Amino acid sequence: MDLRRLEIFAKVAELGSFSRAAEALFLTQPTVSEHVRALEDELGLPLLDRLGRGTTPTRAGQLLLGYATRMLALGREARQAMDQFQGRMLGELIIGGSTIPGEYVLPAVVGRFKRKYPEISVCLLIGSSQQVSDWAEQGRVEVGVVGARAAARALESRSLMSDELVVVVAGDHPWAGRATVTVEDLRDEPLILRERGSGSRKAFEDALARVGLDLGGFRVVGEMGSTQAVKQGVCAGVGVSLISKRAVEDECRAGRLAWLDLQGLEVSRDFYLVTHRERSRAPLAQAFLEFIESEIGVQPGSPTS
Repeated sequence: MDLRRLEIFAKVAELGSFSRAAEALFLTQPTVSEHVRALEDELGLPLLDRLGRGTTPTRAGQLLLGYATRMLALGREARQAMDQFQGRMLGELIIGGSTIPGEYVLPAVVGRFKRKYPEISVCLLIGSSQQVSDWAEQGRVEVGVVGARAAARALESRSLMSDELVVVVAGDHPWAGRATVTVEDLRDEPLILRERGSGSRKAFEDALARVGLDLGGFRVVGEMGSTQAVKQGVCAGVGVSLISKRAVEDECRAGRLAWLDLQGLEVSRDFYLVTHRERSRAPLAQAFLEFIESEIGVQPGSPTS
């Protein structure tokens, strides 16, 4: 199978659109369609269902996509190994980050890494902790930074740094002038949460479980798929939330939001470096791992899973 055809097929499957894949690959849409059609002819199977303006992989396409992802990653690794052999650090690094590390920690780290290796390119994919762990397991990213320890046995999780969650309210909320609130106070307020699979939600649920509580005793009025959406909901007065302190510093300084400590309940979590246990690691990914560990510092004696 032609690696270029596999790359184009994988990009269409990832983006769910021939036109978006063409734009991302700097190709024309007819060229992308022709490469996918040639791959389907070669295999004798339809790989993509054309659904109006969108596409989705068929069952055969889903099977091939797993192999294609691994083959393309191995190709990048081979190119980087040859570059490193010649004393150069080139190529593309694909990393994943859950919302808080992806938006508030990794961009600065990536910027410093890019200054050290100016000829590389870096692609940062952002999703929930579960999504990033899935990407690492599938080989779509070589390194992930997430807010919850990966459950898959194929993945290794190493504690990187800690994160504190605080109660966040609108700037004009009656609580805005307070320093703390209690769990009982929080149970009476409309509560906005991140979606299931997010590290911040799991941290809150775990903290409640430690004191014999669960979300059933709270007035959950909304679940949102990003921290930014949660912040907008809080600003609009929809409810209050628990958010990483890192994510609300700018809004609190501007007076749009205010944060409070939750008395009697410590809601904190670690950010984890997630890598695949068995897959070989490209030189560029290894260099990034060593760089982020030296920049932030993996916590000594941290367990792995």
